[in-house]
Amino acid sequence: MSLPDGPKLPALLQTLSLIADPTGFLETCSQRYGDPFTLRVLGVNSPPVIFFSHPDAVQAIFTTLSSRFELGKVTHIFRPLTGDRSLIMQDGSRHQKQRQLLMPALHGEGLYRCGSLISHISRTTQPHGSLVSVQDWMLEISLETILRVVFGLQPGARYQELKSRLQRLLERINSPLYSLQFFLPPLQQNWGAWSPWGQFLQLRQQIDDLLYAEIRERRDQGNQGTDILSLLIAARDEAGTPMDDTELRDQLMTLLLLGHETTASGLTWAFYWLYRHPDVLERLHQELDALGPDPDPLTLAQQPYLTAVCKEALRVYPIALIAQPRRVREPIELAGYQFEPGAVLVPCVYLAHRRPETYPEPLQFRPERFLSSKSAYEYFPFGGGNRSCIGMALALFEMKLVLATLLRTYEFEPAAGFQPLRRPARRGITFVPPRSVQLRIIGLRMAANDEAVLAHP
Repeated sequence: MSLPDGPKLPALLQTLSLIADPTGFLETCSQRYGDPFTLRVLGVNSPPVIFFSHPDAVQAIFTTLSSRFELGKVTHIFRPLTGDRSLIMQDGSRHQKQRQLLMPALHGEGLYRCGSLISHISRTTQPHGSLVSVQDWMLEISLETILRVVFGLQPGARYQELKSRLQRLLERINSPLYSLQFFLPPLQQNWGAWSPWGQFLQLRQQIDDLLYAEIRERRDQGNQGTDILSLLIAARDEAGTPMDDTELRDQLMTLLLLGHETTASGLTWAFYWLYRHPDVLERLHQELDALGPDPDPLTLAQQPYLTAVCKEALRVYPIALIAQPRRVREPIELAGYQFEPGAVLVPCVYLAHRRPETYPEPLQFRPERFLSSKSAYEYFPFGGGNRSCIGMALALFEMKLVLATLLRTYEFEPAAGFQPLRRPARRGITFVPPRSVQLRIIGLRMAANDEAVLAHP
């Protein structure tokens, strides 16, 4: 099979290079071998993995060639967290049916009814003191949003216990040792509570026990809530069959995995860029201030420059470097090459978002790019086609509400960490500014209805 050019390093060295410095390795390969290029990163006898960034190739993968791909084992690294019943583990008709079942809870009315609660969480989840780590604050707000908007939990004993255990789990899986275990299954050995994988399994079981207890209780009480878990419990497929407890648990963990770290990282990038570009910040303040003291969440989320700021933050440093890989099921031709069954094709978000043909001076932060529309094959921070992230509407909605609420509530000044970056910091599967990015709260901008905000020193 004639393949695009690529590095000749052994597969293990290519894999380690990609894990150690993903953005640098992808940039080097793109500059040296062009678009597309071929890597060997799935094992010694692995199939070729071909990376694409040209919009025409991305469009073909997402649309005209989509029926010729299969998921295969590409998402196996997430299985220990999300379980076998997760949407991201399904393929073909099963994936489509499950996606249709989940979609209403994460879009439209099911989404917008969460807006007031997201804004309230943003105002009342306060940092410790006036000098704050942006990343830590955004992680706290994002987790609170998952617990209350997605899981539907109310503050109490179970809420606090689940929050504590989820924080421990998320911190562990984002550490270098734990994240490496997910990429290398031979390291997933349970040698008891003293071993890293044993600790992970024990913590996962404790979280599962709390989630199953919440699901059972919600069913027993008649499930009257409007949170996303309640909507999922009430959902029925075309045969009238509901999701069972295991499937509900797996979807909740999927939304946690895909929605917590990614949204917090996107918000951290937005603050980083805003306080490096005072002119952009001033323009955004003017747009938000013009809305008066109490705009409804939907009005906030529809502001064009706010939307452009969030989209540009996700362009320069997308949280996911690649879209869902596709494994070729039957021979195809793409970009002048013939690919045989088994080859893995990867639309590369990071490289597509940095094409100078699409984005002149791509390393510059310019929200104005998104005051006009971009195609779904030039800009796809949440993937694309039938494998796009089902939570993308919720993630962008949350990003806009949190950013707008905090900028309207507080007066900030940059404290540290806003210097130019050579490389983003690695945090699990996401890429964020350094934790040293800090803001100082120097006052309140607008009166707020939440007593907790009014009481902030």
